[in-house]
Amino acid sequence: MQITEMLKRENVRLADSVDSWQDAIKLAIAPLSEGGYVEDRYADEIIRATNEMGPYYVLTEDVALIHGRPEDGCIKGQLAVTVLKKPVKFSEDSFDVRLLVALAAEDSNSHIEAMQVLAGIFMDEDKIAQIVASDDADEIYQAFTGATA
Repeated sequence: MQITEMLKRENVRLADSVDSWQDAIKLAIAPLSEGGYVEDRYADEIIRATNEMGPYYVLTEDVALIHGRPEDGCIKGQLAVTVLKKPVKFSEDSFDVRLLVALAAEDSNSHIEAMQVLAGIFMDEDKIAQIVASDDADEIYQAFTGATA
């Protein structure tokens, strides 16, 4: 599945801040839940897993790829992107995070193409800086997909 199929423009959002890392997960997953891509329990399952294993999805400074297992309530493959103006910490020793990319994967294979695109974005420090500095959801969508909204 290509990135333009995995990320819909309406799933790109901006927010000022969150009160906790748990709220960050709920905020990041909200577009997927609202769109019917995940069951309501998906965010709670990720929070539970984080309590058990730590923030396994924090990749680098500014970036978290928030995801659970397909059996944790995924219905259909989709991404959601939330950019926070004020960073959140998922643990005392984790990076500050402003870019929350939420992934719903219905199986272990269907999202591989999209993950390749995401990996390229996550490794590009200039692109990450551009994304987290943006206050325009259309611009953020274009940075991820190359498509105009």
